[in-house]
Amino acid sequence: MKVIKRDGRAVDYDREKIRIAIEKANCEVKPRERATKEEIKEIMNYIEELGKKRILVEDIQDIIEEKLMEVQKYELAKKYIVYRYTRALVRKQNTTDESILGLIRNENKELAEENSNKNTMLASTQRDYIAGEVSRDLTKRMLLPEKISKAHEEGILHFHDADYFIQPIFNCCLIDIGNMLDNGTVMNGKMIESPKSFQVACTVTTQIIAAVASNQYGGQSVDMIHLGKYLKKSYDKFKKELEEKYRDKINKDTIEDIVQSRLKAELKAGVQTIQYQINTLMTTNGQSPFVTLFLHLEKDDPYIKENAMIIEEVLRQRYQGIKNEAGVYVTPAFPKLVYVLDEFNSLKGGEYDYLTKLAVKCSAKRMYPDYISAKKMRENYEGNVFSPMGCRSFLSPWKDENGNYKFEGRFNQGVVSINLPQVGIIADGNEEKFWKLLDERLELCKEALMCRHYALLGTHSDISPIHWQYGALARLKKGEKIDKLLYGGYSTISLGYIGIYEVTKLMTGVSQTEPKGHEFALKVMKHLKEAVQRWKKETNIGFALYGTPAESLCYRFARIDKEKFGTIKDITDKGYYTNSYHVDVREKIDAFEKLKFESEFQNISTGGCISYIEIPNMNKNIDALEAVVKFIYDNIQYAEFNTKSDYCHECGFDGEILINKDNEWECPNCGNKDHSKMTVVRRTCGYLGENFWNVGKTKEIKQRVMHL
Repeated sequence: MKVIKRDGRAVDYDREKIRIAIEKANCEVKPRERATKEEIKEIMNYIEELGKKRILVEDIQDIIEEKLMEVQKYELAKKYIVYRYTRALVRKQNTTDESILGLIRNENKELAEENSNKNTMLASTQRDYIAGEVSRDLTKRMLLPEKISKAHEEGILHFHDADYFIQPIFNCCLIDIGNMLDNGTVMNGKMIESPKSFQVACTVTTQIIAAVASNQYGGQSVDMIHLGKYLKKSYDKFKKELEEKYRDKINKDTIEDIVQSRLKAELKAGVQTIQYQINTLMTTNGQSPFVTLFLHLEKDDPYIKENAMIIEEVLRQRYQGIKNEAGVYVTPAFPKLVYVLDEFNSLKGGEYDYLTKLAVKCSAKRMYPDYISAKKMRENYEGNVFSPMGCRSFLSPWKDENGNYKFEGRFNQGVVSINLPQVGIIADGNEEKFWKLLDERLELCKEALMCRHYALLGTHSDISPIHWQYGALARLKKGEKIDKLLYGGYSTISLGYIGIYEVTKLMTGVSQTEPKGHEFALKVMKHLKEAVQRWKKETNIGFALYGTPAESLCYRFARIDKEKFGTIKDITDKGYYTNSYHVDVREKIDAFEKLKFESEFQNISTGGCISYIEIPNMNKNIDALEAVVKFIYDNIQYAEFNTKSDYCHECGFDGEILINKDNEWECPNCGNKDHSKMTVVRRTCGYLGENFWNVGKTKEIKQRVMHL
């Protein structure tokens, strides 16, 4: 029998430890209250006769207390309980000291690598992390039920963002930017009226983005379609000024040329404002705002021409990049871009195909944008097309009191993810045991998610006026509670999942790409979907199934399970679990087949999904990228490209570092040959950490980065 310690370690059962613990308690009570040797032996025999292969140390202690009470050793049981409680307090104190001091000394690598967008050397970032460590500690010790904290530590589930749980703030949102621009807003107690030009609209948008980012912990998305009318306002303003001034002196065509010239200058300046502001602003959590720009056109939009111009300029500027401190153009982490493919821009002879060709060119050089198929999305979301939130989660369709669909101005309350491979490891091929254990753990996930919900319940709008009072999400009164926005599906709360590939392999012996595995994988996915739908009916809360894009969690779950269960071929031996429903990176499957296959899972994971494919040398494969983009439109809702490239820390060069005539790696920009200052970048996460070089000067990369 293996005993599972509180830190997750599995150790051999040792009956002598039980005898010693009870004897220590015996010494604390009067002789008549002591347990006899025979009574102690009976307790040990009872535990052993349970016949368990694995038992939690807490369960052993519970049994000891119960058995002492049964033989009426009440004083002894009390002493044992007090001793156990005292030891628990000792374990719970000073849990943050080392992590915080390690952070200040720049020795806490786990935090340093947790988020590639946050530099732990900066004072502002350290301040946020220190607060986060305190929140994580209080969450673990006091705010969460002990069984949820224990489940998190044992890798049964992952309680996301515990470093922000102490505050009544939420995860991701879709900003109602149209409402805020059209009707005005308030920031820092100052009224911001509706802009009169495109340039001002762009400036106000970035101010809103920064304010929103400082009052939540997840990503946000902005639909750029709302800026089209402001570009038209600038056009009308320029034309009116010129016509009034030069009506009798310059002909209409010349006036129009001048107007267009001024308009293009304002368009470029406005988009540049958005790009530079987002990348230079520092929010209160010590990083640039985590924001996604949603780029799409609507057929009946009166400003479709202006919005096409805006999208084109956004893509042009992203393609160019931003200069770093060394003056080299690099790829900025934010804003992320999501580009929508529709009937008029799906590279099939549509009027706006030129935008898609530019998007593909941009993807080849800068990895963004990601792509959404309007055709497939309408099939999955009742005819609607809308942006994912910053964390790639999607909202469920929701209608207001007038029967109109609403997506912007809504949000996600939080996420808890389940470790599916661990269920498969314990079930060991027994399907009856698997489904029983899965349901037990799903109920635990539900309880953890309800902790997220209850933490927000009763929150007053004053906690974040930009969200609740001034239009980002609502226009509630001062002091009004946000409770009505937590029910009825207005906001979502997400069940994430990791490791469909591994759990399928464990239970069927084959991958989900094989017929037998495919059937089982779909059955698991549908079971998860049914669970969240049932919870929604039970609670009137918008539960959703979410393909968690949490790369670090894939490694955390795998590490915990390897420590618990040892090395299991094709499961824990890899050092990572496969993200959500994705096909494992080692499967021999081409890009088109992978996207087509995974689209079936996206239809089920409607609370959040994204699929990716890796294409080497993307700059030299534009035709291939265009072929994939065409395929995306007809076959899958949401996809992105991934590749590897090189990064020179000496000058910031972001491209392919070449071998020179001496067979050495050399940066083509600055001539750097120091391998310690070069990194292979995996674009899925933007990791810029330690790199390995072997004796043959072949580039290698950490496994945890390679398999993102």
